Amino acid sequence: MWRSVFAFSALTLFGAGLTGCALNKFEQREAWRDQTEQACNAKRLVETTEFVTPSKEISGPGVCGMLQPYRVTRLGKGTVALKQRVTLACPALTEAEAWLADTIQPAANLYFGQPVAEINAGTYACRGRNNQAGAKLSEHSFGNAVDIMSFKLADGYVITVKGGWRGTEAEQAFLREVFLGACARFSTVLAPGSNVFHYDHIHVDLARHDPRGLRRICQPLIKFVPQLGTDAAARATARPRPPERLPAPPQAPIDVEEDDPYGVTPMSARQPARPPASQLAHAPAPVRAPAPPTAYAAAPRAPLARPPAPRVAAALPPEDFALEPLSLAAPGLSEPIY
Repeated sequence: MWRSVFAFSALTLFGAGLTGCALNKFEQREAWRDQTEQACNAKRLVETTEFVTPSKEISGPGVCGMLQPYRVTRLGKGTVALKQRVTLACPALTEAEAWLADTIQPAANLYFGQPVAEINAGTYACRGRNNQAGAKLSEHSFGNAVDIMSFKLADGYVITVKGGWRGTEAEQAFLREVFLGACARFSTVLAPGSNVFHYDHIHVDLARHDPRGLRRICQPLIKFVPQLGTDAAARATARPRPPERLPAPPQAPIDVEEDDPYGVTPMSARQPARPPASQLAHAPAPVRAPAPPTAYAAAPRAPLARPPAPRVAAALPPEDFALEPLSLAAPGLSEPIY
């Protein structure tokens, strides 16, 4: 009986270990992975430097690993630091370097007037997709994927994917340029809005979704017109960075009817009260000289009537403004970026 208990416990622990590592024990390593990695290394597409160094082969657990991993501390020939050291295979590292050169840096100069100085990224991890136990292995398990969480500019300003995707206009435009540039290079690109697992980072990989590797996944679908070119070469900025958002212009004076549309306050209460007629000051009547004697009898003169009190005219708005309705929309704002 004790033997049965020990055997059952051993099998339980072994199964829990596989589940904890999120490994699918029935998955096999596809042949194209080693073939593309060997071809990339044969073409010497990765330039080894003090920041990009080859390491020994990673084999396992399971089918995880890569033939020739590279440990990377900086990208862009040392110009862009990585917040933590990453491990990538040759194909993914080559595309990441090209993505940085032809999209990320031009977009940063376009929208912020300065380059990216540091990237917070994650790469190799032997685990299932979306960290789900028993799921198909993620491309991270083969050094074939990169997760980007944030970018730090040369002046220290940090653009996070989580906050910037719906952040300022410049942050939104920059991240969408980066996103579309990745879709032109990688076979899988997932950004915030694609699913619940990618709300805070941009995932890119070189997975094969069909036997020939022609199918691409680029999600979510966005409404955005890129300002950078679509070629694979390094691109200059298309136009200067957009001006800062200006404050709303001052509004025209509000008409009285717009100010009190329901007539709660009488119109007379809006004007200063007039003093009674008895308190109005009048200029003294001029003293007339006695008329010279005449041969004709003068008709009796009627008494002079008191001049009427001057009327106070209400201030009316100009005619061109009175006919123009007051705009309630915020002026100067363009269509939102989706």
